[in-house]
Amino acid sequence: MARRNAVKRPKPPVYSLPELHPFGADGLAPEGDYDGMEFTGLDLSGADAPGAHFLDCALRDCVLDEAGLKRARIVDSLLAGVRGVGTVLSEAQLRDVEIQDGRLGGVQLGGAKLDRVLVRGGKIDYLNLRQARLTDVAFVGCVLVEPDFGGARCERVSFEDCELRGADFHAATLRDVDLRGAVHLELARGVDRLSGAVISPAQLFDLAPRLAAELGLRVES
Repeated sequence: MARRNAVKRPKPPVYSLPELHPFGADGLAPEGDYDGMEFTGLDLSGADAPGAHFLDCALRDCVLDEAGLKRARIVDSLLAGVRGVGTVLSEAQLRDVEIQDGRLGGVQLGGAKLDRVLVRGGKIDYLNLRQARLTDVAFVGCVLVEPDFGGARCERVSFEDCELRGADFHAATLRDVDLRGAVHLELARGVDRLSGAVISPAQLFDLAPRLAAELGLRVES
């Protein structure tokens, strides 16, 4: 029975970068098609590139402040050391993507679709994943400050050696979501939406006051 009910682990991203060619244009273009390119140390702040398509690409140490990438598609790609505030990726599609040591704030991923995505290391403040769909997504060794999963659909999502500070799961739907590896788990809203998630006994103890409040349960000595 324990084996049958075990939480399913996220499937890792599957990608293999080919020989990459340096990106040589002045900037990103709306609905631009970027295939097998390497972006290294570039300042892409304020880029206006909705609907851009990145296939087999690597973005290393790039700045993405206020970059407009709504409805972008990022497939079979690596983002390493990227940093930025207010990056717009709403309604984007990320598939077989690894994000390493990012330093991001206010990233807009509302309505986005993430499939086989690994977020390893770094810190993301105010991550907006409202109404997003996350399937096979793993957060490993990163700090998430006030991430907003409101209304998101999360399936096979895990948090390992992560800090979740002020996470919001309001109206979210969870299935095979593994929170046991979170070294710090703090929920701002949505404790009533944890059905479909797995937590540790210690986390249950920490969440007990919030759970009691949601149930209207009085605890008195």
